[in-house]
Amino acid sequence: MVGEKGMKRILVTGAGGPAGINFVKSLRIAPESFFIVGTDINKYYLELVDADVRQLAIPCTNPNYIDFLNEVIDKHKIEMIHPQPDIEVRVISENREKIKAITFLPKKETIRICQDKLESAKIWNNAGIPVAKAIEIEDEDAIEKAGEIFGYPFWIRATSGAGGRGSTPCYNAEMGKAWIRYWKSRGEKWKFMAQEYLPGRNLAFHSIWKDGELIVSQVRERLEYIYPHLSPSGVTGTPSVAVTVDRPDVDKIATECILAIDKNPSGIFCVDLKENKEGVPCPTEINAGRFFTTSLFFSQAGLNMPYIYVRLAYDEPIPKMKKYNALGAGYYWIRHMDAGPILIKEGEWRSISL
Repeated sequence: MVGEKGMKRILVTGAGGPAGINFVKSLRIAPESFFIVGTDINKYYLELVDADVRQLAIPCTNPNYIDFLNEVIDKHKIEMIHPQPDIEVRVISENREKIKAITFLPKKETIRICQDKLESAKIWNNAGIPVAKAIEIEDEDAIEKAGEIFGYPFWIRATSGAGGRGSTPCYNAEMGKAWIRYWKSRGEKWKFMAQEYLPGRNLAFHSIWKDGELIVSQVRERLEYIYPHLSPSGVTGTPSVAVTVDRPDVDKIATECILAIDKNPSGIFCVDLKENKEGVPCPTEINAGRFFTTSLFFSQAGLNMPYIYVRLAYDEPIPKMKKYNALGAGYYWIRHMDAGPILIKEGEWRSISL
């Protein structure tokens, strides 16, 4: 189903966030044109989106949200909807039968599981996949228990949410208790988990699947983070420097952890992994149904995953490509606030030293 003059008509929700902006930018450099409507609840950030129409949205927690989306779909003859923020992925997934457009999403239950980091960890552990040990923090006594099980430091994090929500390394019991009290005092109702501290490299496996088949994937390593001093852990959820890497061990483990949750996956599956002290990559979460923030990185380097994803959603053919390490190692993506991103290949550095 393609709109007038063969131009696909796409609705992107959460379009004003960095991930939504980069998704739209990726489609803009694809070898075909798109009519794009971007929605967001932030009228300021919405101005940053390269969309044909920018539509201020109501929160997805509003009971009229699905009706709102269908009004936008009808008005602009939208054919496909891509939700980018986790919360909108969940709401649209649960109501996909009511949406008047293509939704190329993983199964409902898959998204439910993937958005629960503790439940995901239990499934991987039961499947024999190397994963950081984890327990739920139901009360302050659980902090003491975690210290006995994992030793110090261990990791505290919210069981759901993006951008390292509620996360910090915990160096002693009093610190952990104070951390939980802080978030409760702010009125947050998040569930928390304690998890074994993983000291090694921070890795990400981007992948697209259809009907149980892996279509394409690429691994990158996060090297530095935007404004790390603003986070207790030094990790702010999104990198300022990342590089593509060839890691067959990551390919294997990430594939296994996706299939442990969904035997017949379709859609986007982006896996976060961290190496343990032995250097074994352990999955920490799967972002299902949405891209990582840095999708434009691969698109600029020649692997336009958002475009591949859209063509698969429309049941259109895609070119042959490698399932693993599709780009190859050694592409660096460097970015900072107001600086704009730069793509550099290993060995092509412009800086010099005396």
